[in-house]
Amino acid sequence: MPGIIGKKIGMTSLFTADGKYTPVTLIQAGPCVVTQVKTVEKDGYAAVQLGYGEKKLKRVTKAEAGHYQKANTAPAKKVAEFDVEGVSYTLGDVVNAELFIEGEFVDVVGTSKGKGFQGVVKRYNFAGVGGQTHGQHNRARHPGSIGAASWPSRVFKGMRMAGRMGGNRVKIQNLTVLRVIADKNLIVVSGSVPGAKNSYVLIEK
Repeated sequence: MPGIIGKKIGMTSLFTADGKYTPVTLIQAGPCVVTQVKTVEKDGYAAVQLGYGEKKLKRVTKAEAGHYQKANTAPAKKVAEFDVEGVSYTLGDVVNAELFIEGEFVDVVGTSKGKGFQGVVKRYNFAGVGGQTHGQHNRARHPGSIGAASWPSRVFKGMRMAGRMGGNRVKIQNLTVLRVIADKNLIVVSGSVPGAKNSYVLIEK
């Protein structure tokens, strides 16, 4: 299996074997149930759909209920697909933290924290227009000039300006798996992971 669905528990720190003090993120990786198996013959590509967590039956549609009943499992809170080739899985199989090995590298995909509408200083690390000199008033965090006058008589597309920040799909690559606590389905990865506590993440090998 090339990946698994997990939940970000939070951050802490630990000492590695060589004595380095390292910030780490604790992720609950699984258990995930195989809810659908897609094949090249039937669907045009090979993939496995995993479900994480349990949802009340009354909170799903009849179509969804039938989908999970076919896999003989409870409705899942989070569902994701992972491309697989040359590996066979059947409906109802369980994938958990034993998928990972200490020392290997993984990519983690999550949704970054939403910051709402933000200015250019926070959103793009602009320096502002400088100190309070030459009679400036209330311009310390302003963007400054956004274009010329008679030419081009418009603002170019892609100009970095104030706007909605965060809430994006973010992938952090090459995080090291430092610990695998298989009996509790927990893994400890180096560095930070996008998203708030208890948010869902995809861990890709």
